[in-house]
Amino acid sequence: MALKNVQDYMKLIPAVRQSPGGYLWSSYDAEADVLYVNFKKPSHTTNSELTDDDIIIRYEGDEVIGLTVLHASQR
Repeated sequence: MALKNVQDYMKLIPAVRQSPGGYLWSSYDAEADVLYVNFKKPSHTTNSELTDDDIIIRYEGDEVIGLTVLHASQR
């Protein structure tokens, strides 16, 4: 089964190339409308911060290991 619009996925390439370590995993929870982006697996969050635009930045020590994007469908 081919993807109908591969070009939309190709737009992710710059984000993956610029991500820490060159890795990016993501999942979307439609019920909660939350997008989870991880730069490291496995990861163990030791700290996090909520930005003014409802993005949670997750840290393992001083390293950013992921983002949690709230209200993802509205972006």
